[in-house]
Amino acid sequence: MYIGVADMKVLLLNDDGIHCEGLHVLYRSIRDFCEVLVLTPEEPRSATGHGITLHKPLRINKYVLNDMVIYGTNGTPSDAIHLAINVMEFNPDLIMSGVNVGDNTSIQNILYSGTLSAAIEGALLGIPGVAFSADVSSCSDFNDERLSEIIKIVTRSVLQFTKEVGFPKGVDVLSINIPSINKFKGCVKVTRAAKLRFKQYVEKRIDPRGKPYYWLYGETLMGEEGTDIYTVHVEGCISITPLRVDLNVQGGISEGFYEFIKFLEKNVGKVRLY
Repeated sequence: MYIGVADMKVLLLNDDGIHCEGLHVLYRSIRDFCEVLVLTPEEPRSATGHGITLHKPLRINKYVLNDMVIYGTNGTPSDAIHLAINVMEFNPDLIMSGVNVGDNTSIQNILYSGTLSAAIEGALLGIPGVAFSADVSSCSDFNDERLSEIIKIVTRSVLQFTKEVGFPKGVDVLSINIPSINKFKGCVKVTRAAKLRFKQYVEKRIDPRGKPYYWLYGETLMGEEGTDIYTVHVEGCISITPLRVDLNVQGGISEGFYEFIKFLEKNVGKVRLY
């Protein structure tokens, strides 16, 4: 089924660090069917968003874990994209990021996630990407053979389709979320990203010296039908959310917005530049 995919070049990374089994399962799923470079943050960098490192030097170290060669960096997932291309001189046809510990459903999590941000960073450079996330609580949960089998089928299907047909037109990144293995109903659905996964709160505490400190925490929200959250957590289906890397307003600008521009221009014209 997968003959002929070996000439594809795939960059593999995550935001959970080099030791996370989610990364290893993803590697074992695709290694025989494409040329793979694994270059990823050495330590967990969850919820780092789209950050890049400008305040300190970046380093790359080589690791061999079992039969897997990994290049680890002290940078972020987005840094890893640039290191792979510019330092390792590896020009991928596809970026695969994950498999993330915990689902990345909702726009909120898409923007927080280092796993998604790596794929988006590649898309900004014209490289399509797929971000894989699973509703698990720890890296050890990926040792479940049932989950490993699902990951294998999904990742190889992505490779095969991309090789034979091409990456889906009009799509820059695919966000694929896999439900808890005990809730999985064997279904796959195309979804839209819900807006919020958590309602954020701040808890205030007092340290032994009487000074305040704070913890962020969230109340879980459940999206409506058709969203990635609902599909994964209520219906027990794999959610495929196609994403575009374009923050511009679509469908034209409202007349009210142009009124704002006229108002702003009028006031800016009053500024003395000399």
